[in-house]
Amino acid sequence: MEYRKITAAFEAEQPALAEELICDMFFSAGIKGVVCHLPLDEPDDGFDTPAPVDSQENRIEGYLPETLDADAVLAQLLRRAKDLDRAGIHVAIRVETVADQDWAHAWKKHFHVMRITDRIVVKPAWESVDPEPGDLVIHLDPGMAFGTGTHPSTCMCLKQIQDVLIPGHTFLDVGCGSGILMIAAAGLGASQVTGVDTDPTAVEVAKENLEKNRIDPDRYRVFAGTLDQMDSETFDLIAANIIAQTIVAIMGDIRQRLAAPHGRAVLSGIIRERQPDVEAALARHQLMVLNLDTEEEWVTMTVAHQC
Repeated sequence: MEYRKITAAFEAEQPALAEELICDMFFSAGIKGVVCHLPLDEPDDGFDTPAPVDSQENRIEGYLPETLDADAVLAQLLRRAKDLDRAGIHVAIRVETVADQDWAHAWKKHFHVMRITDRIVVKPAWESVDPEPGDLVIHLDPGMAFGTGTHPSTCMCLKQIQDVLIPGHTFLDVGCGSGILMIAAAGLGASQVTGVDTDPTAVEVAKENLEKNRIDPDRYRVFAGTLDQMDSETFDLIAANIIAQTIVAIMGDIRQRLAAPHGRAVLSGIIRERQPDVEAALARHQLMVLNLDTEEEWVTMTVAHQC
């Protein structure tokens, strides 16, 4: 299959806020496998897919399958880009056609073994590693889904999951992407791990990575859809490493599925400018912050039911 590589180059006074809004523009159009290039003092790709800083241009890249509705999706992106221009975020859209193997393999040379915590190590499927005693090695091939563990939001999310997950807990990952958080939770002792993602491709990639990591099929479930479409069962630990706007929108659904009174939720992918929005949503749904970490422009928090 061929893909349209959509590049949204942008200029904005607040690049991190623009990054979130443009990523949401792609997500809303059903384009999930994005790569973000923001020139920083230390190279950082944006959303979970490592990429070198090869210019001083801020840009978000997404890949649109060449299907019957591709023209309609592109038109939607152009409309959203025009709306952002009114908000002072100037976006220029470029389009080129690429083969699927070009997307699937070009970035692999930039993704290497990475230690995330004192226990968690992420290893690309095509590299080897010599683990230390007690290491939890996650074998990963993100394919066309989110999640390599290299982005600050994912690193902080994994660290907080390690801190709060108790063996035997049940775990839910909202927006599971590549399945990296599910694999980590299973390796840390969760009795059952569940993932949900609106992107069917991500669901398939997550299943493949769970299998590669030899997670017992009886211990995991992965669904394509939204959180409100799932059964209303509760979980001991919920993770949502997405964006602030979506976290705010689904906060009620997260609370409904958070086991009381001991349940915990790790919320990540939040830029500092949107932290007050998330905290206001927490207050509306009687949830409180237990722990908060920041790195660069990103915020991750563990929350629980109010006492």
